[in-house]
Amino acid sequence: MTDYVNLTHGERRAFDGILSYLTFLDSVQTCNVPHIKNSVTAPEIALCMAEQISQEAMHNQSYQYIIETVIPSGRRTHVYDFWRRDRVLKQRCEFIARLYQKYVDNPTPENYFVSLLADYLLEGLYFYNGFIFFYNLSSRMLMSGSADIFRMINRDELSHVRLYQKLIPEAMQIFPHSREQIYEMFAIAVEHECKWTGHIVGDDILGITTDSTEQYTKYLANTRLKAIGLEPLFPEAIYKKSPYAHLERFSDTKKEANTKANFFEASVTSYVMSSSVEGWDDF
Repeated sequence: MTDYVNLTHGERRAFDGILSYLTFLDSVQTCNVPHIKNSVTAPEIALCMAEQISQEAMHNQSYQYIIETVIPSGRRTHVYDFWRRDRVLKQRCEFIARLYQKYVDNPTPENYFVSLLADYLLEGLYFYNGFIFFYNLSSRMLMSGSADIFRMINRDELSHVRLYQKLIPEAMQIFPHSREQIYEMFAIAVEHECKWTGHIVGDDILGITTDSTEQYTKYLANTRLKAIGLEPLFPEAIYKKSPYAHLERFSDTKKEANTKANFFEASVTSYVMSSSVEGWDDF
């Protein structure tokens, strides 16, 4: 809490907004992935998705712990309700939810593919500007305990990305779709991510700019497209490398991060590696 109250106004606003957004992302996945899983017949894939659902619930538990222990009591409701009060974030969340709700309301093969691709975009694109923000703070010796928690969550999300990188190419062979549709969904996702991150972070945080946000988001989109066998959407050389390579080392769970790399080896307490955040045993 000491670090939190010493953040600048812009840093606290970004901390609150990004935490609210990430909470929404994992909340919606907890509700959506079971709908996708219900149509999966391969037992090994169903098991992976069951693990994902469990992890998403644990992530939400982690976000709640941060809110309840780091953020002053008078400000917690503000964080929980941020997505309702902030117009840009509300529009962002409603757009994501509509893609999933379309399949729930009308479970056609076409809508299943859209929902599956929306999952991939969520797991592979939407989290990472938020993670970078927390790693940026940690690199400046701020909110290090929170960054440790996000490091473990980051590791889980990357395992989910890997799952969908296997599923999407198979789904492309089975379900009705077009490459133009995939590229359009990626383009919209990049546009929305840049708009949201520009709104909540902008150029107010040391080490992050709207230009670096755009470069990083487009770099991620190119990387995720390549992983499913498609050409990059943004072929310019600048979008072939990450502007945050110096911060991505914070998520390296096998080296500097010093975090257990296998989820099944970890417990709830493994989400906190710093003594600056305590109380997980009671939680």
